[in-house]
Amino acid sequence: MTKVVLLDGYNDEPAGLGVPPYIDIYPRYIAGAIWSVENTATIHYFTIDEARRLKEKFFSTVEKSDLLVVFGGITVPGKYLGGTPITLEEILRIPRQVTRPKKILLGPLVRFGFGKAGGERAVPREEFLDAYDLVAPGDPWLVIYDYMREKSLEKVDKYAISRDYTLVNQFAVRGARIVLQHPNLGYNLTAEIETYRSCPRWITGGCSFCIEPRFGRVVFREPRDIALEVRALYELGVKGFRLGRQADFLAYKGRGVNEVEFPEPDPEKIEELMRQVRLAAPDAEMLHIDNVNPATIYLHKEKAKEALRKIVKYHTPGDVAAFGLESADPDVAKANNLGNDADGVIEAVRLVNEVGKNRGWNGSPELLPGINFVLGLPGETAKTFRLNKEFLLRILEENLLVRRVNIREVMPLPGTPMWSIGTRIAEKNKKYIKAFKKWVREYFDQEMIRRVYPSRTIIRNCYVERVGNPSVARPLGSYPITVFLEGSSLKQWEKVDCLVIGAKARSLVGVPLPINPRELSLRTMKKIFGNKLAVSIKAGKLEEAEKDPFYKYVLRK
Repeated sequence: MTKVVLLDGYNDEPAGLGVPPYIDIYPRYIAGAIWSVENTATIHYFTIDEARRLKEKFFSTVEKSDLLVVFGGITVPGKYLGGTPITLEEILRIPRQVTRPKKILLGPLVRFGFGKAGGERAVPREEFLDAYDLVAPGDPWLVIYDYMREKSLEKVDKYAISRDYTLVNQFAVRGARIVLQHPNLGYNLTAEIETYRSCPRWITGGCSFCIEPRFGRVVFREPRDIALEVRALYELGVKGFRLGRQADFLAYKGRGVNEVEFPEPDPEKIEELMRQVRLAAPDAEMLHIDNVNPATIYLHKEKAKEALRKIVKYHTPGDVAAFGLESADPDVAKANNLGNDADGVIEAVRLVNEVGKNRGWNGSPELLPGINFVLGLPGETAKTFRLNKEFLLRILEENLLVRRVNIREVMPLPGTPMWSIGTRIAEKNKKYIKAFKKWVREYFDQEMIRRVYPSRTIIRNCYVERVGNPSVARPLGSYPITVFLEGSSLKQWEKVDCLVIGAKARSLVGVPLPINPRELSLRTMKKIFGNKLAVSIKAGKLEEAEKDPFYKYVLRK
C-alpha cells in the first residue's frame, strides 16, 4: 500500500485560488489521480500552515511515506488573511530535510515560475531541480497518475497536459474526500470549481502578462460533471462553492468560443450550469462566480444582462464579477492587448449594478463588479495614473457600486510577453504607483465601502477567524468582507451576525449580535444608538430604547 504526503503550498492564479478558506483543484485532482490507480493508498494532506505549526508531526509522517508531493504557486499575488503561501526558502529546504520518500514538485510555481511579489520577476523552475527527484511543469494530476501507474520517475511524462476532461472528471469526484483533512472543513471551507480551461481571447494572444491564454483552445466541462463534483464535496461537508476557474464566466459555452475574441453569452447554458450546481448543493451557504470580461457585457448587452439575471436567480448574495480593466489608459490597453476600454467598462459596471445592486438576505448586495488594475505595463506613463484615477472618480460621481478594487504590480512570468520586458517599467514609475495605491486606499476605498456597507447594515453568517480585541470575522464569499469586532466572548470559528458601525479602507468595524451592553464600550454603544440612548442602555434603562429599531438586538439578561 502506497503512502503519500500532499503538501499544499497554496496557489493564486488569474483563474484559481487555493489560499484558505479556499481549496483549489490541485489537492483534489491529485488525490483523485492516486485513488484512481490505487484505491487503498494512504494520503496525508497538509497545508503549508499546518506543516509549520505541526512541524514534528509533518516531518515524521513524510519520513514514513513513499512519496512527497509539493505543489502551489502565486502568479497574481495578494494579501491573505486565511494563510501564508509557501516561501522560496521552504520549497528548497523541506525536501532536503527528508530522505525516504520520492519528492515531486508540481503546480504553477513549476510551470510559470515562483512568484515572490508583484513588481518582481518570477523565479524559474530550474532553481528547484536539485532539491526534488522530479520537477514537472505538466498538469499535476496527470504527472501523478503516470507515476502511480508506472512507479518509475523515468517513465513519467512530466509535460503531460489534459486535452479534455475525461480523467479530470473522474479525479474530481474520487479526490473530493481529501477535503476531510482540511482544517477549515466544517467552517468556512470554500471549494474552487473549474468550468473551463484557457481564455476565449487566446486567439489574439490575450493580455501580455497573463498565463491563461497560454493553455490554447478553450475546453469546457459539462454541467452534469461539474454538478457531480459539487455534490461529492457538499456531501462531505463543504459549505461554499466558487465557480471561479475560468477567465470569463459569461463565456461559458458561449456562441463563437474558439472562433471570435469576444463570444456572445448563452443565458440558457449558464442557467443550466447554475441550476445543476444549485440542485447538487441545495443548502450551500455560498455559491458565487468570479471572473467576467467586461467587454463580454458591453459588446453583448442584452444577452449579458439576461445571463447575469440567471446567475442572481441561483447564487447567494455577496457575489462579485471581477473585471480585468487593468488600465484606463488606451495606450496601455493597445500595447498590452488588454481588449477593454474605460468607457466600455463603465458601461459594464452600470449594467451589473442594474442587475445586482439590491441587498440580499445576508446583508450584502446580490452581485457587484470588482475592478482589477495591473501596474508596470508597457506604455505606462504619468498620464496612465491620472486616467486610472479619473475612471474611479467617474464611478463615484455616477453613484455606482463596486465591491473592491485590486491593484497589483505586474509579475513577469516565463512564457508571457512580459517576461522579456521584466520589471523596469514598474521600477521607473514607482512614485506614481505608490501615490495611486495611496489615493485608492485612503480615498476611493473608504468612500466606496461606506456605500456598499453603510452603518447599521447586518451581515449574516460570519465566521470568527481570529479571536482577540478586536476579533476578525468574515462571511463566505468570492471576496468576503472583513469585519473587526469588539467583544470578548467570541470563540474561534463561531458563526455570528455582525452589525456594521464603521469602516476602514477595505474592511468594516462592527459588533456581534445580539448586542451585549456589558461587553461593549460606551463609545461603541454611542455609534449604534447615539449618545443619549447609549448611556441609558449602559445604565440598564432599556425601556428608553424601545423605539429604536435595533433595540430588539440588545441582550437583556
